[in-house]
Amino acid sequence: MAGTPNSSAPAVKPKRKHVLSGVLAALLMIVAVLGTIARALPADLQSLPYVPVVVSLTPWFVPLAVVALLLALFSNRWFVALIALACVAAQVWWQAPFFRSQAALSQDAVTAVGQAHVVTGDHYARVMTLNVFKGQTDPQAVVDLVRDERVEVLALQETTDAFVKQLEADGIGDYLPYSQVSSSDGVYGNGLWSAVALDRPVDDEVNSSASFMPAGTVDMGGVQVRFISVHTTSPQPGYWSQWNRALNELSLMQQKNGTAYVMMGDFNATYDHAAFRGILGSRFSDATRQAGHGLVFTWPANHTGVPAFAGIDHILIDQGMVAGQVQSKHVAGSDHAALLATLQVA
Repeated sequence: MAGTPNSSAPAVKPKRKHVLSGVLAALLMIVAVLGTIARALPADLQSLPYVPVVVSLTPWFVPLAVVALLLALFSNRWFVALIALACVAAQVWWQAPFFRSQAALSQDAVTAVGQAHVVTGDHYARVMTLNVFKGQTDPQAVVDLVRDERVEVLALQETTDAFVKQLEADGIGDYLPYSQVSSSDGVYGNGLWSAVALDRPVDDEVNSSASFMPAGTVDMGGVQVRFISVHTTSPQPGYWSQWNRALNELSLMQQKNGTAYVMMGDFNATYDHAAFRGILGSRFSDATRQAGHGLVFTWPANHTGVPAFAGIDHILIDQGMVAGQVQSKHVAGSDHAALLATLQVA
């Protein structure tokens, strides 16, 4: 009889582990379900307070759902496991296209942008967009990246007069001598820089309530491509509806026919936001998704020990274009990473 308590003790610990695993699985499953539901909401409901922030974290609900599934299986919580599996399936369905190329650059495009110096006048161009964080980014770092990546068209957001002046002093004109910069409030602006002349430059192509979005047309081997530097309202307390409105305004670009567009910039939205997908419609493609190189996160990029976890910077391309070699690059002083891509026009 004296040995009975000791002989039963080992059986208690595994049971306790199963209970704790089951509880943890249920909690993680609930979080994953909420994240999955948020991503599935229509645009108007996604603009409710804080929902845009939750949706921006969508890819990160995948590992939570996977862990919930494993813990549920370990603890024999079959209902929890089933719900977690459904969350994993939904997330895989949404994110898998980022890992599968929809169109590939030609070898001519890869060769053209791989030259030691920029080659203009062809159908290929290396492009880049970067939010310069209210002019706090190092202008020389921007110039160096433009040089090293042989960028032909550059879009910057949140510029200041002082930043632009220093950018010019640091030699941006040696690589991109043509520019169009505009500001709706006289403090922060958006701009375009190009290796070739910008035809029909304007201060604001979109007529957005968020900011002036300058544009100019670039000749790419006889194909006229109109580039826009985009910056929408950030989804912050008090600005939820304005955020949704700015994205909806960009969706009207689908109706501008007769011109091939490329929109580059800080959209303050990820592909998982319904309002962002509304901009694409059946006309535009997200370069990152089309290239199929995987998810590319660009924000935040200025916190030590905190990796970028949201892809809110985008390069959107019109029909008949192909994007590849998409990547992000850290730039000193910015809270965003630069987003680069190689474009090919038909």
